[in-house]
Amino acid sequence: MAITEEDVKHVAKLAKLEISDKGIAQFTKQMDAIIDMVEQLDELDTENVPVTVHGLRTYNVMREDKAVPGTDRELLFKNVKTEKDGLIKVPAIMENGEAGA
Repeated sequence: MAITEEDVKHVAKLAKLEISDKGIAQFTKQMDAIIDMVEQLDELDTENVPVTVHGLRTYNVMREDKAVPGTDRELLFKNVKTEKDGLIKVPAIMENGEAGA
């Protein structure tokens, strides 16, 4: 499949790019070379080649999800300066305080 200058102009228009006539000629050659390389891949026999999704081998490192007791709430709140309704209260950082946030 040969890429023409009209193809490049059309793609440039779709991408809203302004390309000079010299640039059109250069991009036409480059895009044609890229398409030729991609078409060469069609010639490869990939029938028995396993799918590659990553360059490194990956293994399942998931563990069973088990519920375990967490840290006691009172111990966690030991160093909290201000608390409200069981939550840590922090100074407002937005203008208008809590109501306008």
